[in-house]
Amino acid sequence: MKGQAVLAGLSGALSIVAGAYGVHGVTGHPAELFGTGSHYQLVHAVAAVAVLQRPLGGFASWCFVVGSLLFALPIYALALGGPHWLGALPPLGAAGMITGWLSVAIGASRTKV
Repeated sequence: MKGQAVLAGLSGALSIVAGAYGVHGVTGHPAELFGTGSHYQLVHAVAAVAVLQRPLGGFASWCFVVGSLLFALPIYALALGGPHWLGALPPLGAAGMITGWLSVAIGASRTKV
């Protein structure tokens, strides 16, 4: 869990840097890409930390952190003129984030209230 929390914290910090760069460092379509990547990355960094104590939370946390990084980092690179093949990675990241949310739902359904 410690490693997941550390990675989530670093991911959250990176999302703020990317968001600020997107607002102040780039214009046009790349700025929109940075905004989308930053938003998804920050939301899932927070979610990764929040679910660590829940049933299936460790799995969900990994899905959120790895998924958001696979989603956001290629988007940042594409916005900066990176190779087009990086466009294949964000859907994998999105699948990871979706899997994380589904595991939260499954874990919650198994919890006795």
